[in-house]
Amino acid sequence: MARPLQKDGRVHGVVVACRDKQGRWLCIRRSAHVAAPLKVCFPGGAIEQGESQQSAVIREMTEELGIKVKPRKCVWKWESPDSPLTLWGWTAEIEHAEISVDPKEVAEVLWLSGEHVVGHPDAMATNRSFVEALRRDDEL
Repeated sequence: MARPLQKDGRVHGVVVACRDKQGRWLCIRRSAHVAAPLKVCFPGGAIEQGESQQSAVIREMTEELGIKVKPRKCVWKWESPDSPLTLWGWTAEIEHAEISVDPKEVAEVLWLSGEHVVGHPDAMATNRSFVEALRRDDEL
């Protein structure tokens, strides 16, 4: 499926950070059928044309994991140096946590500490800067 281009000619996306009571982050292993197959990352996806970032956070978490979230705060922005992709990283609160993955998008659900999100052997490269932004936000 083609990702929608926005008015600026870039693909816009959201990534979502939800934390459990033990301080671990909800992460996924991407399925073999999507871009960056089998990589470990935060859940998220493309923003549709005319869709707000907050709406994309809610939709993507429902589509990928079957959970309802309440978007809290955008804490990170990343622009790919190699492609027309811009990502925004959001924190969100899980309102309904019975996870039911879409196997076309998600191969595995993982709850990881910040160190494990960054240091996982299959980690997406962007995990590091997003986790750094999450840590800075925690310090405020």
